[in-house]
Amino acid sequence: MNTNQWAIRTARSIMERTPRLYEDRGHREKWSYDYGVILKGFQLLWQQTGDSIYLQFIRDNMDHFIQEDGSIMGYRQDEYNIDHINNGKLLFLLYHETGEEKYRLAASRLREQLQNHPRTSEGAFWHKQIYPYQIWLDGLYMGSPFYLEYLQNFENSQGIDDVTRQFILCERHTRDAKTGLLYHAWDEQKVQPWCDPETGLSPHFWGRSLGWFCMALVDVLEILPSSHADYSELSRILTDTLTALRNHQDPVAGVWYQIVDQPERKGNYREASATAMIAYTMAKGIRLGVLSTDWQSTLDKAYNGMIDEFVLTTKEGWVNLNKNCQVAGLGGADQRDGSFAYYISEPIVTNDQKGLGAFLQACTEYELLAQKENMAAAPTSGGTADVSL
Repeated sequence: MNTNQWAIRTARSIMERTPRLYEDRGHREKWSYDYGVILKGFQLLWQQTGDSIYLQFIRDNMDHFIQEDGSIMGYRQDEYNIDHINNGKLLFLLYHETGEEKYRLAASRLREQLQNHPRTSEGAFWHKQIYPYQIWLDGLYMGSPFYLEYLQNFENSQGIDDVTRQFILCERHTRDAKTGLLYHAWDEQKVQPWCDPETGLSPHFWGRSLGWFCMALVDVLEILPSSHADYSELSRILTDTLTALRNHQDPVAGVWYQIVDQPERKGNYREASATAMIAYTMAKGIRLGVLSTDWQSTLDKAYNGMIDEFVLTTKEGWVNLNKNCQVAGLGGADQRDGSFAYYISEPIVTNDQKGLGAFLQACTEYELLAQKENMAAAPTSGGTADVSL
């Protein structure tokens, strides 16, 4: 397993190219969930290497928003936007490492949003208040891992069933019985212009939305007690979803397409962020033992394909990640209709933070798994290092 230290190279590229993530193109200092995707990669790398430069990068970027009283610049709780929860994942790390109360207070503000966030009739969080009665796969990544970690840190692990319920309901309503893939979104009311009026489902399997869902699942399974009643069900959902995705992995390139199940359709393309998210999930799933080692060959194919297909380095040695869908959604002011033509029409960019963050996380997990395997294969001598996260 040749890892070539892509994680460190990518992190260094990010630090040198965009030391302030909130000043990157198009962000204009918004409290954007993109930062959390990048910074979770830095957290993994810091935990793996112990190099404080990565922790400092997280702190510098988060401190731009987190005020001394715990208020968050640019954040409005009453928008009830599940995306705005994602960056909160870094607050636990910062609180435990620094002891500064502002991080705990900021996390409590995000927790308050979830206490009052609107839900479907069965208890699934709406994606946003402006998207009523809708479950989007994306939202599971944005809200659920933070929710679980908050309950464990500050509420004595009470109410964990509410976290696992989010995944069970999402799969129940978005899964396609024929392919096992999950549709991007579901409208409980079945009234949105983008949905099937009989099923409430959006029409396509969007790669990155599946990636968000899988990352969320494996992140929750990492910290969910294995004794929890829903642990085996969430493990089953993860395995089934990845199995469906494996059936649509490009047999030559090893990567995934923007619209997962239609690789030969004109305009469709191999997409970086989805591939990175799926690779991350497999690597972490194997490391945690949620996935069997039989998945290693699929992971190796995906990881090597990701590097070959999407990565170029500049003369400065910076890592560029190409072929990222810039953004995709449903409805809203732009009346995004969820059609194939819509998903293909969104801009394809280099170094989108969502894709670059997923890539950093995938590389870190892959390298950690390789380190774990190398240690397991090495003769026992004196002692072993702790590579757990």
